[in-house]
Amino acid sequence: MTGRLTRDDVGCWVLKSSRLPEPGWAPGTAVELTRCVRPSYRLGLMAPGDPVLLWCSGRVDPGVHATGTVTAGVQDSADGPVVGVRWALLPAPVPREALLADPVARDAEVLRMPAGSNPSWLSPAQWAVVRALSPTAART
Repeated sequence: MTGRLTRDDVGCWVLKSSRLPEPGWAPGTAVELTRCVRPSYRLGLMAPGDPVLLWCSGRVDPGVHATGTVTAGVQDSADGPVVGVRWALLPAPVPREALLADPVARDAEVLRMPAGSNPSWLSPAQWAVVRALSPTAART
């Protein structure tokens, strides 16, 4: 992928965090939160109903920890733009190593540029890999 993204390029949005956003969050339990996003043209591509996943970075269990749906378009807040998301915690994370081992997923932006800003994205084919690796993710 070169140049600017289009909605057709995006299978799901990726929002990154260094930790889970809710202490004591139980697998399968849904939470609605807002997440900070960096101002860019990508925010104009995000829309309610879009699939989204939570990527937790760091040394312990990096990978996909939750999947969900964008619930509200980008809004301004005192801390900058935010987007509303309804998340469901996966029973087990999809490990970073599993995505690196997959010939389609290993080129994902979140793996190539882990320090990149929110939102990141997966292509439709990369999103299909995540759903194949986590049957629970397929239902969100």
